[in-house]
Amino acid sequence: MPATPNRPQPEARPPALVVAFVPGVMPAKWERIWRERRPRGRLELTPMLQDAALTALADGTAHMALVRDTSPDDDRHAIELYREAPVVVAPKGSLPASLDSLTRADLASLDDLAVVDVDLLGSSGLDAIELVAANVGVAVMPQSVARAHSRKDVVARPLSDGVETRVSLVWPIVGAHPLVDEFIGIVRGRTANSSR
Repeated sequence: MPATPNRPQPEARPPALVVAFVPGVMPAKWERIWRERRPRGRLELTPMLQDAALTALADGTAHMALVRDTSPDDDRHAIELYREAPVVVAPKGSLPASLDSLTRADLASLDDLAVVDVDLLGSSGLDAIELVAANVGVAVMPQSVARAHSRKDVVARPLSDGVETRVSLVWPIVGAHPLVDEFIGIVRGRTANSSR
């Protein structure tokens, strides 16, 4: 039997890097760069609500997550990527809709409109938008969430003195996926030829 030459074995590919992202966060740019740099590397972007994304990190279903207002702790790293401006979502034709921007004092003076609670931990914010569209009140939320759920019967106006939300990339301290550093480089804007 002839001897078989030693062929190099193909390098084992790590499993797909699963990145959860919350409503309003748009990871398409980072996905495009990932595909350009790693045409064979698999990246799965999975939309999730905030509480589900954090649970997925804890149980290993997701390797990383793009979430709001999450700081590093004993179990996970967090890198703040950017801040989101708050907006007031108001029914079209209402007094708040007629203003270019609002302040918290403006909101407090709206006797005839309630400020609807917006739960972005267990909800996408769509329920709040629907209440606003039904003329129940106004809602304060990140601009990206308002844009993701935009409708013809509501408008979003800047809340000039509102609290910004922080969008962070979060991943576990223990058992990180082997491609975590590569994705971090992409979201931080490193070029393909740059080194850490």
